[in-house]
Amino acid sequence: MSTSSATPAAVTTWNLDPAHSAAEFKVKHMMISNVKGKFSNLSGSLKLDEADVTRSSVEASIPLDSLNTGDAQRDGHLKSADFFDAEKFPIFTFKSTAVKRTGDGELSVTGDLTLHGVTQAVTFAVEGPSAPSKDPWGNFRVGLSATARINRKDFGLSWNAALETGGVLVGEDVAITLDVQFIKA
Repeated sequence: MSTSSATPAAVTTWNLDPAHSAAEFKVKHMMISNVKGKFSNLSGSLKLDEADVTRSSVEASIPLDSLNTGDAQRDGHLKSADFFDAEKFPIFTFKSTAVKRTGDGELSVTGDLTLHGVTQAVTFAVEGPSAPSKDPWGNFRVGLSATARINRKDFGLSWNAALETGGVLVGEDVAITLDVQFIKA
C-alpha cells in the first residue's frame, strides 16, 4: 500500500449573498425593442476548488414571485399560467454539471436549468470568480457575472400573440444575466 504525499485541494463553500446579487432577463417586445426584468432574493452556493476552478460547482435558486419588470400588470401576466405559472412552479433552479476555462478569468459553466417544470442543459459564459476580497465586517467575498441565451419555448413558455403588422408580441430568445456575490461560509 503506497501513501501519497500530495496535499488534497482546498474546496471551500461560498453562500450566495442575495442583497448583492441579481438575475436579469431581456426579451424582444413587438419585434422592436427589448423589455427587461429582474429577479431578486436569489439563493445558492459555490463549491470553489481553489487548485482547479474547473472542478468547482454552483447551484442557485430564483423565486419567481420576485419578478419585477417595472409594470405590475405585465408582472402579473408573466407570473400567470400563460408564462411562468409561478403558482405551480414557484422557483427556477440551476445546477452546474461542467466547468471549463475559456480564457483568463473566463469560464464556460454548463448545467441543468429547471424552469416551468422543464430541465434543459444551458451554458453560461462566466467572468470570474474574482479573487477573494475581505469586506469591512471581516467576511471574504467573491463575485462573478454570467450570461446565457435560451429559447423560452424549450421550457414550455409558448404563449404569444400575432401582431397586425406581422410578427409576434413576445420574442422567443431570452438573454439571461447574473451578477452575484458569494460570502465564504
